[in-house]
Amino acid sequence: MLRDITLGQYYQAESVIHRLDPRVKLVGTILYIISLFLFDHFTGYVAAAVFLIIVIRLSGVPFRYMVKGMKAIVFLLLLTMVFNLFLTPGETLVQFWKLTITKEGLRIAIFMAIRLTFLIIGSSLMTLTTTPNNLTDGMEKLMNPLKKVKVPVHEIAMMMSIALRFIPILMEETDKIMKAQIARGADFESGNIVKKAKALVPLLVPLFVSAFRRANDLAMAMEARCYQGGEGRTKMKPLQYKKRDFLAYAYLGCYVGIVLLIRKIGILP
Repeated sequence: MLRDITLGQYYQAESVIHRLDPRVKLVGTILYIISLFLFDHFTGYVAAAVFLIIVIRLSGVPFRYMVKGMKAIVFLLLLTMVFNLFLTPGETLVQFWKLTITKEGLRIAIFMAIRLTFLIIGSSLMTLTTTPNNLTDGMEKLMNPLKKVKVPVHEIAMMMSIALRFIPILMEETDKIMKAQIARGADFESGNIVKKAKALVPLLVPLFVSAFRRANDLAMAMEARCYQGGEGRTKMKPLQYKKRDFLAYAYLGCYVGIVLLIRKIGILP
């Protein structure tokens, strides 16, 4: 399951989305995530689904690969749905023992599941189609105005990029440690939730040691290359908007317009 996490990974492909300026993808991802929390109608989520499917098709990333990344959050999805389903007051639909399912709870549970699903897929799509270097450059460019108020833009962008990059690395490391401990007789499957949680404790020490070692190796590599932050640094490939980027912004603008239209007039309940 740990290997199924796609957030932070890069999928090599030759596609229109891969060639887009990282700033376009960052802005698009942010606006898409915001739009998911503006909808209170199923029509809005249909529009979001259509938008996402088109982008996935253009990205060249296999749909199965995208869905595979959802396996890691199935428990979170179910937990969110259960809480909303049983703890939201409103018009009663089904009642058994002390548990009550309301119309409002069912609606919110479905909406939250859709939001989380689209949010994870949309965020993963950005990292799958953007290299860490491009992602860092894009973040830095977008936050450039903050330099005027002495915000360390380059360092923030670098930290965010490294953090995203470390997600799949740490997941892979955790998987290796688990397999090594299973080979030594450790049991992570049997027992209740408490026992399973206790069984994971021995993973933490080697995982933290590995994480600190990797961080130290990265720091030493950066120092060996005389890295001193963003001051005075130049780019080998400076970011420049091209025609396809403006077309992407236009497509994004159409989506935002549809979102606002649905939000304003409330098409369909």
